[in-house]
Amino acid sequence: MTAKTVMFQGTASDVGKSVLTSAFCRIFAQDGYRVAPFKSQNMALNSYVTKDGGEIGRAQAVQAEAAQVEATVDMNPILLKPKADTSSQVIIQGRSQQNMEAQEYFEHHEEGLSYVKESLNNLKNNYDIVALEGAGSPAEVNLREYDLVNMKIAKLAEAPVILVADIDKGGVFASIVGTFKLLNDDEVERIKGIIINKFRGKVSRLESGLDFIEEYTGVPVLGVVPYFTDFRIPEEDSIPAERLKNRAQAEIEIAILRLPRISNFTDFTPLEEEMETTVRYIEAGDSLGNPDAVIIPGTKNTIADLEYLEKQGYAEQIKQLAKQGVPIVGICGGYQILGQEIADPQGAESQGQIKEGLGLLNIKTVFAPDKTTRQVQGKIVAEQGFWARLTASTVSGYEIHMGQTEPLGGVKPLLKITQGSERLDGAINQEGTVWGTYFHGIFDNDSFRQQFINDLRRRKGLEELDFSQNLSTWEKRARAYEQLARVVRENVDIDKVYQIMGLDTRGELDACLMNLLL
Repeated sequence: MTAKTVMFQGTASDVGKSVLTSAFCRIFAQDGYRVAPFKSQNMALNSYVTKDGGEIGRAQAVQAEAAQVEATVDMNPILLKPKADTSSQVIIQGRSQQNMEAQEYFEHHEEGLSYVKESLNNLKNNYDIVALEGAGSPAEVNLREYDLVNMKIAKLAEAPVILVADIDKGGVFASIVGTFKLLNDDEVERIKGIIINKFRGKVSRLESGLDFIEEYTGVPVLGVVPYFTDFRIPEEDSIPAERLKNRAQAEIEIAILRLPRISNFTDFTPLEEEMETTVRYIEAGDSLGNPDAVIIPGTKNTIADLEYLEKQGYAEQIKQLAKQGVPIVGICGGYQILGQEIADPQGAESQGQIKEGLGLLNIKTVFAPDKTTRQVQGKIVAEQGFWARLTASTVSGYEIHMGQTEPLGGVKPLLKITQGSERLDGAINQEGTVWGTYFHGIFDNDSFRQQFINDLRRRKGLEELDFSQNLSTWEKRARAYEQLARVVRENVDIDKVYQIMGLDTRGELDACLMNLLL
């Protein structure tokens, strides 16, 4: 049978659509349904590589994990990775196509819609439920003609819409009323429920407002979801404001440069969650200070972000810290920045530019139009610094990068890739204090991350930590999905959601199981 559908749209960006979609993916899975997340068009620098090497938005990978299914490119058929204010790299069904200006992309609207239809049909034919997520607001009247992600897709999927509104920022009632006012009659008719998200306090204080909204819109409020802080679900694209604030000081401080075009910042979430460790994101104008380690993260535009580091004075500060023996780490684009030179002869990121790097690793990177996207496993071969304690152990991650990096002498590789044809990855200096890798997700590897932290502690004369009783990264995420599902079940009328979708919580499921048995 064709899958049932439901779509979560928001009154604005950052109202919690992605997290609530994750919650319902886990709830539907708990109730025995095979569920697929779907976001037709995503604009994000935080991406993920599927098992077959396709690139999709990180949020859909998180939602697939919550649903306990394998992430596929059909779950996010169009991914836009911004390169500048008005241009993006366009990725179609997992494969990088070309860079486009906004107007050029709009002119290819019908072509994009054909890919959306194809991927949506694939999911509807292979799953019991497809949980769709919109983007921004459906009330962007200037974009209605080019809509590839909100009401046009809800109609295409025959999906009832649940409107999500964020009360934490204020103005929640105006945002709901304004959304209804700006939608046409057919779009309003498609909205079957409202969820108010991120509420702090007693719901009784909201009752008069909830009554007003239901009377004004004629649509039921399905629930009020509280603001939660005791567990974390990976964010879609931007680092939340509360994570940018200085955290309480711990024994170890790791400084991460928040580059203007930072990508895959979720690489560092596991570090943030470790004992006696502070992760501080350095924004423009912030003092780099005297951290115990510095990390330069991935970036969508390596050369432009290297120029940013120079302009802000961070490049020289990083070099000075390196001279003092402070560990300096580069991930993906950050790895390229650590080298002697970055060359872009074919204009993949710039106008054929050649740029001198920080010179902390004796490596050279040459960009090319072809993009590397793959999941990877590697065996540690480095014997410098804390890596020596991990030699011959295995780490996993994924690669997303333009260009190739080669050693020029005086550096050693970090990893030997053990999948497919063997090759080497990364570089480390002779002292073991500066290293870089193309492995996104390397800090998700528990033993590796814990050795990294304990190395910083040893350097500082602190006692090593015992991590033996800690939950693994995977266990923390699994527990977070369960907690998220519990919070939403306790505060949203789930039976009503099933009714809106045309499903009975148990009856339809029992019928599905009976059909399987027959």
